Amino acid sequence: MEVCYQLPVLPLDRPVPKHVLSRRGAISFSSSSSLFGAPDPRQLSQRRGAISYDSSDQTALYIRMLGDVRVRSQVGFEPERRSSHPYLCIDFRTLHTRLSCGSSPADSGTEKRVHRLLSFQRYLHSSRLLRGIPHQIPLHILDEDYSGQARCMLEKVGNWNFDIFLFDKLTNGNSLITLTLHLLNQYGLVDLFQLDMVKLWRFLVLVQEDYHNDNPYHNSVHAADVTQAMYCYLQEPMLSKSLTSYDILLGLFAAATHDLDHPGVNQPFLIKTDHYLATLYRNTSVLENHHWKSAVGLLRETGLFSHLPAEDSMNMERELGSLILATDISRQNDYLSRFRTHLDQDSLCLSNGSHRHFVLQMALKCADICNPCRPWELSKQWSEKVTEEFFEQGDIEKKHKLEVSPLCDRETNTVGNIQIGFMTYVAEPLFGEWARFSDTRLSQTMLGHMGLNKASWGGLQQEQTAVSEEAELSVAGADAAGSRSKEIPQGSRES
Repeated sequence: MEVCYQLPVLPLDRPVPKHVLSRRGAISFSSSSSLFGAPDPRQLSQRRGAISYDSSDQTALYIRMLGDVRVRSQVGFEPERRSSHPYLCIDFRTLHTRLSCGSSPADSGTEKRVHRLLSFQRYLHSSRLLRGIPHQIPLHILDEDYSGQARCMLEKVGNWNFDIFLFDKLTNGNSLITLTLHLLNQYGLVDLFQLDMVKLWRFLVLVQEDYHNDNPYHNSVHAADVTQAMYCYLQEPMLSKSLTSYDILLGLFAAATHDLDHPGVNQPFLIKTDHYLATLYRNTSVLENHHWKSAVGLLRETGLFSHLPAEDSMNMERELGSLILATDISRQNDYLSRFRTHLDQDSLCLSNGSHRHFVLQMALKCADICNPCRPWELSKQWSEKVTEEFFEQGDIEKKHKLEVSPLCDRETNTVGNIQIGFMTYVAEPLFGEWARFSDTRLSQTMLGHMGLNKASWGGLQQEQTAVSEEAELSVAGADAAGSRSKEIPQGSRES
C-alpha cells in the first residue's frame, strides 16, 4: 500500500509513545519483526518506510521518512482466516502449491505464521470515516495515487463492461470492500438502516479476508464481480421499481458473501474425502450452507445488526441463507423450472414479498455465473481461472489416489470444451429465461456476448485440433521415413 504522509525522524528502539500511535502515518503491526527480513533493527535504517510495531517486545522501529516518499508494502504474508477450518485426510494449506515445485514438507513447516496484518494508516482512514466524513465520499480507504482512477471507475459501476480486475489493482486488492461500501452508500442504506460504520467496516474487512485469495477463481475478486453484476440487475426496470431497500441490502450482502471461505474444491470432493462439513450438512448444499453460516458468523461477531430487533435480525439471516443456497448449481433445474413456470403463467407479482425474494434468488444465480456473458477480454480470463481451479483439484485427487472428478483432469479436458459445455447446458437456458423476464438492452447484450464467446471458444478448439492433427501427421511421416531408411540396406544386399 502506498502512503504519502510524513513522519518525524526519531531514534531507534524506543517504546512507542501514545502521541505517535495517534499520528497520521504508516504504522504496520506484526507479531514478528522477521516480517521485515532483518534480525537487527538498525539494518532497516536505509529502508524507506514508517513505523513497524512489534507486539512481542512492545518496541517500535522508527525509520526516516523523506518528504513525499511512497512506501510500498510488498509483504506477501497470508492473514489468518477466521472461518477456515482444518480439513480431514488432506492438508489443504498445500492445496495450491505446485506439485512440481519440489518443496519439502519440512520447508513449509518452517514458515512462520503471521497474524492478520492491518496497517495503521488504513485503520486511521476508517476511523476518520466514522468521525464525520460525509457518507457520499466513501473512498478514503484508497491510496491517494489511485483514488482518482478508482473513483472514475465507480462512476460507471453500472456498466456491464466494468473491469473488476483493473479495479482490484487500483484499490490495492480491496475491490470487494471498496465496491460494496460504495454501493451501500449510493443506495443510502447505511443511513436508512442506521448501520454503525465501525461495525460495517470491520464486517467488510473480515468478509474479504475470509475469501481464499490463493484460489484461482473462488476468491474476493470473484465476489466483487458478482456484487457488481448484482448491482446491474438491481438497476433493471423490473427490479428497480419493485424492490424495497431491505431487498437491495439483502441482495448486496448475499452477493458479497455468497462464496465466503470457499476451499477451492467442489462438493463431491468434500463428500468422498469424508470432510466433516459434508457430514454436518448431510451431503446437501455443503459449500452453500458453509458460506451462509460463515456470513452469519461474521454478522454476529461484528454485531452489525445488533441494533435491530432480534426477530428482524433473525429474519435477515434466514433470508440471506435462502439467497446463498440458491447458488447451488446442483439445484439449477429446480429453480429454472419454477422460474419458467412463473413466466409461462405470467404469475410473478413483484408486490408480493415472496415473489420478490424469488426474483432476487434468480438474479443472484445469474450474477454468480455471468462470466460467459461478459465481453471476451473479461470472460476469457474468468474461464481460464475457473478451469485452472478445476485442474488443481484434479491434480490433488491424482496425488492422493482419488477418482478424478469430472472436468478436473487437465489431460482430457480443455478450457474451450468445458466452457462450451457450460454455456450450452447451464448458462444459455438460465439467461434465456432471464431475458424473458427482463427483456432489456442489458439482457440482449449478455446473450450477444455469450454467443460471441461460445463461437470464439469453438474457433480456438478448431485451431487446437488442426495443430494437433498436423503434429500427429508430422510424427507419423517421420516414423514412416525412418522405417524406409532402415529397409534400404536390406534391399541393397539382396541386389
